Amino acid sequence: MKQKIYDYLVIGSGAAGLYFSIHAAKHGKVLLLSKDKIKDSNTYLAQGGIASVEKPSDSFEDHIYDTLVAGDELCNLKAVEMIVKEAPTVIDDLIDLGAKFSKETRKGFYSLHKEGGHTKSRVFHFKDATGRELVRALTKNVKSNKNIDIMENAMSIDLLTEHQKKKIPKDQKGVTCFGAYVLDNKSDTVLKILAKATILATGGSGQVYLHTSNPSPATGDGIAMAYRSGATISNLEFFQFHPTTLYTGKAEESSFLISEAVRGFGGILKTRKKKEFMHKFHKLGSLAPRDIVARAIDAEMKKSGDPCVYIDVTNYSAKKIIDSFPNIYNQCLEHGIDITKEMIPVVPAAHYQCGGVEADLHGRTDVRGLYAIGEVAQNGVHGANRLASNSLLEALVFGKKAATSSKHFIEKTKLEYSGIKDWKSENPENIEEKIIVSYLKNNIKRLTSEFVGIVRSKARLKMATKMIDLLLRQVRQYYNTTRLTKESLELRNLADVASLLVRFAKFRKESRGLHYNLDYLEKDNENWQKNTRVRSSGRASKKDVN
Repeated sequence: MKQKIYDYLVIGSGAAGLYFSIHAAKHGKVLLLSKDKIKDSNTYLAQGGIASVEKPSDSFEDHIYDTLVAGDELCNLKAVEMIVKEAPTVIDDLIDLGAKFSKETRKGFYSLHKEGGHTKSRVFHFKDATGRELVRALTKNVKSNKNIDIMENAMSIDLLTEHQKKKIPKDQKGVTCFGAYVLDNKSDTVLKILAKATILATGGSGQVYLHTSNPSPATGDGIAMAYRSGATISNLEFFQFHPTTLYTGKAEESSFLISEAVRGFGGILKTRKKKEFMHKFHKLGSLAPRDIVARAIDAEMKKSGDPCVYIDVTNYSAKKIIDSFPNIYNQCLEHGIDITKEMIPVVPAAHYQCGGVEADLHGRTDVRGLYAIGEVAQNGVHGANRLASNSLLEALVFGKKAATSSKHFIEKTKLEYSGIKDWKSENPENIEEKIIVSYLKNNIKRLTSEFVGIVRSKARLKMATKMIDLLLRQVRQYYNTTRLTKESLELRNLADVASLLVRFAKFRKESRGLHYNLDYLEKDNENWQKNTRVRSSGRASKKDVN
């Protein structure tokens, strides 16, 4: 078996992975893994931007307050304060790296959007394609850095820990990460890649749902691998549904996002009959936090029987709309919708996981040598619901913090790599049957969408638990008896994440933020809030959820 050794193994090529690599490369050799192409990430699709205090009328205190309100009292205050205060420095750093942000044409100042949940305009953006611009700038720097190797079309199978050693010391305390087994899809071979520090930057798991804004690689690989290695997973019940993705009437693997900035721009949510409805649900109307908007749209759709609701921007000039949202304008036009003249049909879709691999303020997990940054991590920033445009900010701040922390870890720690077994496939002769993969994957997606979606209940979660247990057994049996492929790996990871998602949702006995349970509405919450906080906000390890 081929074996490689690096100072840093970075799994994932979104904003967190790219930014970490740039900073870590100052101290050692980096291998950056991308499951597909570098641009195939949630970051690339991000339209909104990066929240950062800029104007004199804004303040760190206001940004912190907005984040805590959106997080419904479950945010880690220290983590929130850290990203908010680091934001201006990150913006300056990105500009130095060549990233561009839109400016006001007349004055030359940066054009700052106001998005849902924000009380001030503070979102730096590049038109309506901020993620694409960010990936462009960061990728250019990564590719020109001689200390960074890039491997595309390579998918991690499992993390290397003591479990992959031939002999585990009897006095072993805790778990250590030594790298990962990696499937090179180009050569169809498995590599054993050793690293002094391993960084999970794999993004989210939106593909566990039927409708998602996430790209196809978002199959929860990092959470599943970390969970199987023994790392702690937290708050996975808080899965954010973006209220507004384009409704086309067709079944698609990934839904096109209609940015929060469209509502910040002045877009109003309306029914098919052009009636406004958000004022009935929140004082901020169409600019309410995402969880509230998503539930409101869900309620209106169920009430009317309509398959979608609409965003109306037609009261603005065509030039202003097209100049502000050229990408959205062109995408909608491809579907026969002229947003300068017609309302935009939208539906909620799975968008962002607020839970994940538990990490501290330096990105460290409870597995030695393993770091988690970006959407895969749960560091307390988002709490029960993420504030718009805090995700890229969090990924960048923690990417830089983890680079510094992992440097110190490498300097102080000498890992023992001897005895780690080569990869051995159990049943390489059995060929993958795509019809089985498709069947099992669709059943997982349907289960999570119908039972662990925007609205939940005890009865639904009880049934979901029995159903996911059966699906999990079927997936494991299939995985263990079939030739290793990218598709079989993704199926296994989706099944593990779905199982965790169901159990976390069942574990939290209250309605809070993105976890809306009909059996624990506000009038009942007093019976549970204190208890769930003591139970560490949904924190769970393997023994808690099995």
